[in-house]
Amino acid sequence: MTDVRPLVAIVCANSLTVVGLKQLLQSVMPTIEVEAFASASELQEGQPERFFHYFVDISIFLTDRSFFSAHRHRTIVLTTAPEHAAQLADFHCVCVTGGEKAFVKSLLQMMRRGHPQGEHISHGAQQRPQLSPREVEVLSLLARGFINKEIADRLCISLTTVITHRKNIVEKLGMRSVSALTIYAVMNGYVDLEQI
Repeated sequence: MTDVRPLVAIVCANSLTVVGLKQLLQSVMPTIEVEAFASASELQEGQPERFFHYFVDISIFLTDRSFFSAHRHRTIVLTTAPEHAAQLADFHCVCVTGGEKAFVKSLLQMMRRGHPQGEHISHGAQQRPQLSPREVEVLSLLARGFINKEIADRLCISLTTVITHRKNIVEKLGMRSVSALTIYAVMNGYVDLEQI
């Protein structure tokens, strides 16, 4: 029996956006595969029914709105301003220009609304590495936006110890960015979405 991995499409002509989003999605949900397309026509040629979700740049979305309207339940629009979401109320929207923390929170909120019990979202929880209780505390504070010095002060440990715990967390999870660690912490119940 072959292992079928969920597919996600990124439809965007900006290669930096594609690389960043792809890395973020795969670090949080290691069981997914991500394919990138520079236009809606490329996506349509690539059998769009195969994909669980399409992350679509707003300019491509507006150019091919009829196609994405027909696939509304799969479409997540990457907007450049928060007010775009109000104009696109029938679609899931994630603003990509509000800073890393805001993007992560928006992505998590969208996932929670679309998959409230986590169904259909495979995020690798079954193969989750075992973090020590102290590593969980450090990860939780990191996800809530605290810097190393603040974490050391809150946990009454040295700065060196915090750095060691962070290094161990990164090695165990294979995630380097704070965004990926934050999403991992929320998805695995180490921190509540409202705390970030």
